[in-house]
Amino acid sequence: MSQLRHRLVWKLFLSYLVIITVGVVVLALTAALNIPTALDRHMADMQSVMPQRTGMVDDLRSSFAAAIKEVLAVAAVAAIGAAVLVSVFTARRIVGPLRAMTGASQHIADGDYHQRVPETGDDELGALADSFNRMAETLEQTEQRRVNLIGDVAHELRTPLSSIRGTMEGLVDGVLPAVPATFAGVQHEVMRLQRLVLDLEELSRAEAGQITLELRPLDIGILVNSAVDRLRMQFDDKGVGLRIDLAPSLPPAHIDAARMTQVLVNLLGNALQHTPTGGLVTISTRGEPGEIVIMVHDTGAGISADHLPHLFERFYRVDRSRSRASGGSGIGLTISKYLVEGHGGRIEAASPGIGQGSTFTVALPLS
Repeated sequence: MSQLRHRLVWKLFLSYLVIITVGVVVLALTAALNIPTALDRHMADMQSVMPQRTGMVDDLRSSFAAAIKEVLAVAAVAAIGAAVLVSVFTARRIVGPLRAMTGASQHIADGDYHQRVPETGDDELGALADSFNRMAETLEQTEQRRVNLIGDVAHELRTPLSSIRGTMEGLVDGVLPAVPATFAGVQHEVMRLQRLVLDLEELSRAEAGQITLELRPLDIGILVNSAVDRLRMQFDDKGVGLRIDLAPSLPPAHIDAARMTQVLVNLLGNALQHTPTGGLVTISTRGEPGEIVIMVHDTGAGISADHLPHLFERFYRVDRSRSRASGGSGIGLTISKYLVEGHGGRIEAASPGIGQGSTFTVALPLS
C-alpha cells in the first residue's frame, strides 16, 4: 500500500479526487443553506395562489429537496468516475515518458550510454526528453573520449618504452655498442616520456581549473615578440618565413605573460610543423571592441572541414600517419584552449581546405 501511495498515478488520481470532493462538499453546503430559503419563498408564492392546498405544498417541498439530494449524489458519482478516467489519461501522457526516462537512466547508470527516450511533443515533457537525450549524448561522448584517452596514453607510452627496451636488450646482448650515441638515443626517449607526463599533468590541472593565472597589464607587442624570438632559429633552420604584423596603439591586456607565451609558441610551432620550406607564417594583431585579437596564419598543409571541430580535443591529430616524434604529444592545442578560456578569451581555427593554409585566432578581453 505504501508503494501505491508513492506512485505518481495514484497521486494524480488522489489530487483529482480531492478537487472533486471539495467541489461536491461546497456544492452540497451551498445547496443545504440556500434550498430551504428558496423553497420557502417559492412555496409561499404557491400558497398565495393555492391557499386551500397546504398539504400538497408540503409534499412538493419534501419531494423537491429529495430530488436535489439525489441529483447531487449522482453528480458526485459521475465526477468521481470522470476523475478516474482523467487520471488514467493524464497518467499515460505524463507517467509513460517518465517511466521511459527512468528505464533509460538506469541503463545509463549501468554503463549503456546509447539509451535515448522518444520526444513526446513541444511541451515541458518534450523539453525534458530533449534535455535527457542531450545529456545522454554528452555522457556517451565523454565516455568515448575517456576510452580514447586511455588508448592514446597507452600508445604514447608504448612507443618510447619499446625503443628503450630494445636498446637496453641490445646493450645487454652486446648487439649495440655502449657508446655515447646509443645512450643519447635512450635519453631522447626518456625525455619524450617526461614531456608527455608533464603535458598530461598540465592538461589535468587545466581541465580541473587548477592553473593559477597571474594577470598583469602587458603590451601585446611584447608578448608576440617574445614568442617569436623563442622560435626564430627553428624557422630559419627549416627555411620558413616568419612575419610580424602588429597593429599600432593597442591598449595593454591583462594576461599571464608566461601562459600566453606558451599558447603563442604552441601555435607558431604547429604552424612551423605544417608549413613546408619556402612557406610563410604570419602572426598579426588587431583591436576589436572590448578585445585584442592575435592571429597566426600559415601557408602550409591546411585543414579539411571535417577535422576543424576536433582540433582542440585531446590527442586529436589531423594526420594519423605522422609519428609522435615529429607530431608532438597531441594535447598542446587542448592546453592552449583551456589557458585562453582561463583568460576569459576564445581560440578558433579556420582553413579554406587542404593545401590552402590555416589560421588560428586568439581573442583576449581588454579587462
